[in-house]
Amino acid sequence: MSEPWGDPEKIRRVLASGDTWAVVGLSNAPGRAAYSVARFLQQCGKRVVPVHPAAETVHGEPGYASLADIPFPVDVVDVFRRSEAAGEFADQAVEIGAKAVWFQLDVVDEAAYERATAAGLDVVMDRCPAIEWPAHGPR
Repeated sequence: MSEPWGDPEKIRRVLASGDTWAVVGLSNAPGRAAYSVARFLQQCGKRVVPVHPAAETVHGEPGYASLADIPFPVDVVDVFRRSEAAGEFADQAVEIGAKAVWFQLDVVDEAAYERATAAGLDVVMDRCPAIEWPAHGPR
């Protein structure tokens, strides 16, 4: 793994320290990856905040139409959107004071990585927390 966004120590740090995860793209669609990954994160003790234009309640948590609408601190912004849309969420994560951005499998935006990293955020790309948890999650 030569990409800096797949650094095992960074993955470990984000999984261990991020208690509140805003999941961009999370809706009440059980067939979507965001739905099952959000459930997994809840089972690992994370608070999951749905972020979707429909602002639906998912897994018992009220949803918000945008990251800016969330009225409390967010540790990690977990992005389930195409690579072309990823950059705007990295920028919004910086704006709301998140500590990290996690781009899901196949979501890669090197410019967004650079901007968010330069702003002091940990950034993980092209990875899934449910897959990474067994090797890097808190014990």
